[in-house]
Amino acid sequence: MHERFEQITQKELAEAAKVDHTIQVCVAASCLSSQSDKVLEAVQAEIEAGQHKGCQAKGVGCMGLCSRGPLVSATHKDEKLGETMYQNVTPEDAPALVAAISQGKQLKERICPTDVPFFQRQTKIVLENSGRIDPERIEEYVAAGGYSALLTAVTEMTPNDVIDEVLRSGLRGRGGGGYPTGLKWTTVAKADAKLRKYVICNADEGDPGAFMDRSVLESDPHRVLEGMTLAGYAIGARRGYIYVRGEYPLAVARLKKAINQARRLGVLGDGICGTTFNFQIDIRLGAGAFVCGEETALIASVEGKRGQPRPRPPYPAELGLWGEPTLINNVETFANVAPIIRNGGDWYASLGTEKSKGTKVFALAGSIVNTGLIEVPMGIPLKEIVFEIGGGIPGGHQVKAVQTGGPSGGCIPADYFDTPVDYESLVKLGSIMGSGGMIVMDETSNMVDVARYFMEFCKTESCGKCVPCRVGTVQMYDLLDKIYRGEGTRYELKLLENLCTMVREMSLCGLGQTAPNPVNSTLHYFRHEYLELLRDGDLAVETAVSTPEVQS
Repeated sequence: MHERFEQITQKELAEAAKVDHTIQVCVAASCLSSQSDKVLEAVQAEIEAGQHKGCQAKGVGCMGLCSRGPLVSATHKDEKLGETMYQNVTPEDAPALVAAISQGKQLKERICPTDVPFFQRQTKIVLENSGRIDPERIEEYVAAGGYSALLTAVTEMTPNDVIDEVLRSGLRGRGGGGYPTGLKWTTVAKADAKLRKYVICNADEGDPGAFMDRSVLESDPHRVLEGMTLAGYAIGARRGYIYVRGEYPLAVARLKKAINQARRLGVLGDGICGTTFNFQIDIRLGAGAFVCGEETALIASVEGKRGQPRPRPPYPAELGLWGEPTLINNVETFANVAPIIRNGGDWYASLGTEKSKGTKVFALAGSIVNTGLIEVPMGIPLKEIVFEIGGGIPGGHQVKAVQTGGPSGGCIPADYFDTPVDYESLVKLGSIMGSGGMIVMDETSNMVDVARYFMEFCKTESCGKCVPCRVGTVQMYDLLDKIYRGEGTRYELKLLENLCTMVREMSLCGLGQTAPNPVNSTLHYFRHEYLELLRDGDLAVETAVSTPEVQS
């Protein structure tokens, strides 16, 4: 297999050497929504019709700066010409764009500066191939070092060696909980070898404003397949499932193609890389239920049942899919595995903070200049993400808060933007890391309305299995709505606080347990906005209602 990989790499390099200028067009969902597919078609047609034989055009994954799409980048055989990115490109730009690139020049009116913090302050591990390789060609992934970690693992390392590297890396689950990945793998690996074990990739990304997993699957699907296969080898599993949202048709299509390509190459299926290791991966489509992001509800859905959680313990690592030991990690977690095996756990552990290692992918959305996808080292200050990488707040407005962690997270006011972004620091502020959604709000946002929005989401997405969540979230929404409409009193405010405690403490799963977080955080940091809306309360008088400690 070493020879096969080398042949593929050399062939790709030889083909690339024939091309003087490569034009890369983003064909991830964000740019496709702005008709980047039409841009790619126009560029390809221009190359074929004109005198541009030294040019080549191809589709690539997400380039990150989604708010400026469609994005196009140009690279040249002559390295002195460097790489140029273009923004807001239209099909009508194709003739001028191709002509300029073929002459080693630039289409200045479309240039997107890349010497800015948005690009320069990122550290890309998960996203290292995004925007650079064609996600539908396994050959480009192999030429970029893909599947080399898998080949090394199955031919030179024992399963315990692989787990040891993951343990040394300090990688924690990127799905929101932050549980140490190596410890979870160890638990499943120790299960009786006679039992049938499973690997599940949780791609049920449901947080409003979150699009990290979708972009990774669309831009670099083989990276996730390689990570899952490495996990299967490490824990002794022979089958894996990717549970992906049905609302992600492009990601599903590219995953299917990637799985077929991997099987043909011999890095998936029977006799992987010429060894006795067998591992199959299948796709299971979710029906859009947010609760299926919870492990046990996800397992129920994969089994063909209604997606509802069950009490834990026992945990899926002991009693999971069809009653067997099951390893569940999310897309970003698996996408980190191959680089860790390639470069070593110590290399990964050198990034980030003492307890939060590595990098984190975030989806920047809301009232922010640079909407898009970023990957930064753990521990970076929140203000650096908002004001430098994110470019600040548009329209001359002032930043008010950042909401992290989706409906399970909290709203962090601007006064706390010096806080490092890591698991422990965000929890102390009453929020969570979550899967990586980050919504920025300016001073025009009403925080009671923000809490009401997320509570409406939670009550709608509740599976209804337990009363505290099924009834409590509805009652909390009704109270928030009443307060927002100016019809609430201090009694309703106190009742809302009591309900937050009850729902958090009594709900069965993480959806209900964390549903009060947006309410608690806004009550703690923006309490005056609640008081201003009360019929019998104001900023000066607040009897019978005391400020609670922020709870998460």
